[in-house]
Amino acid sequence: MFDFSLTEEQELLVEQVEEFMKRGNYDDYFKECDRERKYPERACRDFCEEGFHLLDCPEEYGGAGLDLVSSVLMKLKFYEYGWPALTLPGGALELDNILTYGSKEQQELIVEEVLQGRKAYTMGFTEPQAGSDNSAMATRAEHRDGKVYITGHKTFNTYATVSRYMMCVAREYEVEDKPKKDMSWYLIPLRDEAGNLTPGITIHVLDKIGCHCMPTCEVYLDNVEVPESALVGARCNGFYQLLKNFETERLLTCVSNVGYARAAYHDAAVYASQRIQFGKTIGSFQIIQQKLVDMKIKCDNMYNMLMHTAWKKSVGQSIMLDASMLKRYTGQAAFEVLDDAIQILGGIGYTNDTRIARLWRDQRGARIYAGTEEIMVHSVARALIKQEAGIQ
Repeated sequence: MFDFSLTEEQELLVEQVEEFMKRGNYDDYFKECDRERKYPERACRDFCEEGFHLLDCPEEYGGAGLDLVSSVLMKLKFYEYGWPALTLPGGALELDNILTYGSKEQQELIVEEVLQGRKAYTMGFTEPQAGSDNSAMATRAEHRDGKVYITGHKTFNTYATVSRYMMCVAREYEVEDKPKKDMSWYLIPLRDEAGNLTPGITIHVLDKIGCHCMPTCEVYLDNVEVPESALVGARCNGFYQLLKNFETERLLTCVSNVGYARAAYHDAAVYASQRIQFGKTIGSFQIIQQKLVDMKIKCDNMYNMLMHTAWKKSVGQSIMLDASMLKRYTGQAAFEVLDDAIQILGGIGYTNDTRIARLWRDQRGARIYAGTEEIMVHSVARALIKQEAGIQ
């Protein structure tokens, strides 16, 4: 069973992150990036200069080979300090995908991107008519004269303006009546080293409620040419590769949920100890105390669930159900904690002078991307009923 106590090495890593974040004093910078809708390049550059981006990469590829549980602890601490969602350099998800399914050449390409501190690739599977329903995917891969020509429209592509590659999921249209057995992954260059877009690629940035520091885009592919060697994994096995991708993606998505909730709880508790109303601190009022206690319970439950899921993944156990339940629970619980934190801060909590306002907006997206809460229920419930009923 997982031991929740930190090892000496993990404690040192967490302390290193804390020292880095205090030294950098990034609160105003993150506020500026959020306001101006820009990627936090300076903070990411500092992150890489400190060597944090090397930790997730296996030793045989030039990294530090940090174990998954320690990696989650490290990322959690960054998010507790308000690091903008999904902008941490490094590539735990990208590496997991490419080292599992990619060719040697593809692995070398993506590992090099990670070692350079760049976002290795954007994951291109969501389409305007194919979000939760992946079987509705329409992007097409045509094979002609030893080349593959990809045409389609992808949406909600994170990092598409800062990544050199897209991991594009496309239909082969070979098994018309079984879409899930007709998808393949292709690693597509979005731009060259000079930053020029690949012919046939058009990118538009979406205007979102939150996550302003993380560019989210629509990508149009018009007969984009790639070699047959761009195939990642097995042809027509893309849907099943996505299922494995979702395990890691949902686990890592939940790290920011827990980190942001803990940040909000801290800020609310500090404010409650200082804010005077009716001659007393508001923390002395029972209704505020009840909110803080419930927030703390949710934070602890989220943390325990997160770390247990990370441990199961690290020892090779399937987390297909765990990751989905984790995403549903932490998505809702974190939002409730953030919302209560705004309520405790009152009017000031509703302004952008506080980091809680940004975290609240950013975290709301985590209840949608990487699988909506409703889909988590749909996929998990069916499996749980079969499991308890002993149905194969």
